[in-house]
Amino acid sequence: MVVSSPRLPLWATAVTRPAGEFPLTPLTLLEGSIPEDLHGTLYRNGPARLERGSQRMGHWFDGDGAILAVHIGEGQATATYRYVQTAGYQAEAKADRLIFGNYGTIPSGPIWTSFGKPPKNVANTSVMVVEGETEAGNSDRLLALWEAGEPHALTLDTLITQGISPLEGLKSKPYSAHPKRDPQTGEIYNFGVSFGKEATLNLYRSDRHGRLLCQNTFLLQGIPLIHDFVLAGPYLVFAIPPVRIQILPLLLNLKSASDAMYWKPEQGTEILIFDRETLQLISRAEAEPWYQWHFGNGLIDADGSIGLTMVRYSDFKTNAYLQEVAQGQVQTRAQGSFWQIRINPQSGQVIGAEPLVEADCEFPTIPLHYVGEATPYTYLCVHRPGDMERGELFGTIARYHHPSETLTIADAGLGRYPSEPLFAPGSDDPECGWVLTVVYDGNLDRSEVWVYESDRLQEGPCCRLALPGVIPHSFHGTWKSR
Repeated sequence: MVVSSPRLPLWATAVTRPAGEFPLTPLTLLEGSIPEDLHGTLYRNGPARLERGSQRMGHWFDGDGAILAVHIGEGQATATYRYVQTAGYQAEAKADRLIFGNYGTIPSGPIWTSFGKPPKNVANTSVMVVEGETEAGNSDRLLALWEAGEPHALTLDTLITQGISPLEGLKSKPYSAHPKRDPQTGEIYNFGVSFGKEATLNLYRSDRHGRLLCQNTFLLQGIPLIHDFVLAGPYLVFAIPPVRIQILPLLLNLKSASDAMYWKPEQGTEILIFDRETLQLISRAEAEPWYQWHFGNGLIDADGSIGLTMVRYSDFKTNAYLQEVAQGQVQTRAQGSFWQIRINPQSGQVIGAEPLVEADCEFPTIPLHYVGEATPYTYLCVHRPGDMERGELFGTIARYHHPSETLTIADAGLGRYPSEPLFAPGSDDPECGWVLTVVYDGNLDRSEVWVYESDRLQEGPCCRLALPGVIPHSFHGTWKSR
């Protein structure tokens, strides 16, 4: 009897097949028109290759990073897509096999060949544009970010990798993939975690050009997993979930980092609040256990309390779910909901918590001119009812309006999978702008760029552009206005 393999979902091809690069190419308009006041570049980063030779990587987070740049202006659009040419990428391409360990992949070869060596910097998580010191913008830097290592620089237009490019004063320091930029001062805040017997939280404050202004270190309890943080008025806020890494099996190559992580809800979630100017600790407290990958934003309420939004999970099953994505088929159910919590900054105690959107969602983003203060809108990827149970990826994007507590959903259609939605301000009025997302159409095995009017998501895209190649499902991006 012949046993048929289970049918993979339509999204799987864009993950399991290594992506192909393409040079700067004019894009074909499929529907609508390019908005006249949309001028700038959409950058996106994500894992584009999860195999070498006959070997597959163990987790979605391990894929080699590739950057998409979509340049829009004067009613036209061009795009290019290139792998970040990291040292690890080049070495494995030459050997045509996996060499390095990573988040979910154990390094190949005897233990003594990899002991003490860092994992491969895959540069696959996010991007950041650091302003140059000339008004023309020709000295700006595009950085590909990966939270366990240093950034890589690429050319803004053609995405040619220029090599490791740490911010000034941060050579050899880990630099997370979720920096926060103050919209008024342009100052950049970020962190990195250094590992040892205990982990150390490194805090960084840089000016708008990436020059270090201040740094501090803080000893953590055990070795936790920290992916994101919040800028909220005068504070930097961390919520450290009760996930801990057992270091010995990791060092002995018995387990990958992902498999050496354990959910310990009895430890609770730890709240750390730092002064954003001095990077000194203000308060530290314990809250009920939850897990989050991503925060939406932070603000200061009228009573002086800190307000945070996040996609919150009740446990750490989300890690198993993301591991399964790399194989093209998911069985784990890991629902995250959009929450708001309030914290007393002086004590660190959580004084309020409530779900704002109970539907399964992820990738919260806001207009960047609202970072650290009250924003009227948060944009999200949202599952249709039942899609999580059917093993689908996100099929809709949405806008949550905080003042009215309403959710507007834009459904991409069956077999179509949008990426994290990003707001682009209009050149005439930054409050009235556009929402861009890269959509993989599994029905046609094609990727497209969709542009929505930000206040009319429910009407569908006003512009659809065909990309010349398939872009695998990506993690994070940014919009750079011109």
